[in-house]
Amino acid sequence: MTSFYHICFVVPDVERAMADLTRAVGVEWGGVKDDQVGEWAYRMAFSRTGPPYFELIEGPAGSPWDSTLGARCDHIGFWTKSVDDSAGRLAAEGYPVDFSGCPFGRRYSYHRVESLGVRLEMMDISRQVPFLATWNPGGAAMPAFDDH
Repeated sequence: MTSFYHICFVVPDVERAMADLTRAVGVEWGGVKDDQVGEWAYRMAFSRTGPPYFELIEGPAGSPWDSTLGARCDHIGFWTKSVDDSAGRLAAEGYPVDFSGCPFGRRYSYHRVESLGVRLEMMDISRQVPFLATWNPGGAAMPAFDDH
């Protein structure tokens, strides 16, 4: 089994979703961060502990994380040594790129798996140290899925 490091839910209200997961199962959060990819400003939060981590994204209409369509499980995130190689392998297996952050200077890609109703995210392993520094300082390193 390949290790995933997070599961992401797109939600219309990040704070409400955070409060619900905290109240329901005790999830602790690293706060809310505003970010932007291309023309899309969005809000996100990651759980403080993991893996696996919970990610919540509140995105604008028409964005890759359009939360106006309602709450949903959006993607499962994996670290990879090479976004390009992983994207090529997944595309060859019938899971083409649904969205890529690469043209925006972000080394990740999403691949839709219709049978599951979610996307797989391939995130460049070089982003792991900043990820841990932001969301889980002192957290342990995680393997890339292509290490297996």
